[in-house]
Amino acid sequence: MAKFFEAIEPHHRAFMEHQKMFFVATAPLQPDGHVNCSPKGGDCFRILSANRVAYLDYTGSGNETSAHILQNGRITIMFCAFDGAPNILRLYGRGFAVLPGEPGWASLTALFAPLHPTTRQVIVVDVFSVQTSCGYSVPLYAYEGERDQAYQWAAKKGVEGLEQYRQEKNRVSMDGLPTALF
Repeated sequence: MAKFFEAIEPHHRAFMEHQKMFFVATAPLQPDGHVNCSPKGGDCFRILSANRVAYLDYTGSGNETSAHILQNGRITIMFCAFDGAPNILRLYGRGFAVLPGEPGWASLTALFAPLHPTTRQVIVVDVFSVQTSCGYSVPLYAYEGERDQAYQWAAKKGVEGLEQYRQEKNRVSMDGLPTALF
């Protein structure tokens, strides 16, 4: 049975910090717009307070989360237990992007040192509800480690190449919405 909480409690924190992966979901306001659900991994998630979290958002083939939260702020983050006791935890909130050079960038990215080379923004979420549920149907998986392809890709592109890629691929969402980057 699902349970709701107004804030992240210590046992929620311990559960989230143990997970190696989480999922981010957002959607535009348009009824025919694309709902986005993205997996996130690596050491890119931080709990800032009982009602605020942040994660590093890496350069990718799209920038849907940025466009959606710029338009309407809605965001859900989900953690699943792939080992240990079954559990699912969702954070419901309002998000915003913090970009390089903006107020807060230096203090936020300092929490993630060393910074992943593909980092394009930090997504901050003000959490208004935490939900836990059983997770009985989530299969068990063994964690084998992190992939290094993003590091290799970033090294091959270089700083200018990454910026050019963002200009070409990350300026608008697949529905044509502007992103926070530009």
